[in-house]
Amino acid sequence: MSSAPNSAILECRDMSCLISARPEPLRVLEHIDFSVARRTSLGIVGESGAGKSMLIKSIMGIAPKSVQVSGAISIDGQDLSGMKPKERAAFIGRKVGIVFQNPMTSLNPYVPVGRQVAEAARRHLGLSREAARNRAIELLSVVGIADAAECYGYYPHHFSGGMKQRIMIAAGLVCDPELLIADEATTALDVTVQKEVLDLLQTIQEERRMSLILVSHNLGVVAGRTDEVLVLYGGRVVEYGPTAEVFRNPRHRYTEALLSAMPQMDQPAHSRLRTIPGQPPSLAAKPDGCPFAPRCAVAADICRRVMPPMAVASDSRHRFACHLPLEAQAPMRSPDPIVAQGGVGHAS
Repeated sequence: MSSAPNSAILECRDMSCLISARPEPLRVLEHIDFSVARRTSLGIVGESGAGKSMLIKSIMGIAPKSVQVSGAISIDGQDLSGMKPKERAAFIGRKVGIVFQNPMTSLNPYVPVGRQVAEAARRHLGLSREAARNRAIELLSVVGIADAAECYGYYPHHFSGGMKQRIMIAAGLVCDPELLIADEATTALDVTVQKEVLDLLQTIQEERRMSLILVSHNLGVVAGRTDEVLVLYGGRVVEYGPTAEVFRNPRHRYTEALLSAMPQMDQPAHSRLRTIPGQPPSLAAKPDGCPFAPRCAVAADICRRVMPPMAVASDSRHRFACHLPLEAQAPMRSPDPIVAQGGVGHAS
């Protein structure tokens, strides 16, 4: 039975992930807390290695067997920890759809795309072969595949990269999920196609009144397209709050560095983009304190020794973990219009 309409569709509480290794386990994610309300969108951003994909795989129950997941994960009010693997897979399959980052490798080159879309409907909804085929054709048409009935029997190599991603979106929607997760869904696409795919996701979310998670290392993808944003660094949540507020008034030094690395439309031609010096922390040698301290220009001794607790801004929905946060009265920063539409803006 579903929870109340205003409850969260997804909640993660004190979630951590360890990879079994010697001489000691590797800490991939630590003490992750967030939720996604119904009919809202969340952006999850961070550099490569921040833990974004591992977070999604852990939620979906598809993390490698060497990964130990602790904490509480609930979907539609149901705690997943007590479910057996098959029961959990069936439950998640009906409630959550996912679009992976590379359609070139996500689609089986030896199976017609229509059958790949229909497969989940047969497995999770128990539809007949004919009913699943009709549903797949309908969704292929919804995502913009012309002559969907004919294309049902085509193979992935018949389609462009953008069309392949639309097919993956159709596969993610086939069970009519309450939450759709797009994990770096526009990474392998050019800028124009990126915008088309993001517009499609936004339109589908609004029409189907579902929740959406956009995972990206590109801040331009989440700007103007999500209600809230969660910033990951070194396997930790360093900032979390309403997207507009975080973009206008970042409090964590890492968030500010990511925003500063975004290209600006008013910059002179051939201007050098700002970069973040150093490298993300190694899983085998994470610092005891703030994971961003080795790359932070204002880090103090306490930053290197003690992980800062999550503080709450004046707006209780805006949280950050920084010993030396940016002042709340810092100059407001709004993303450029073209960046807010998901056209450009790279920060990896």
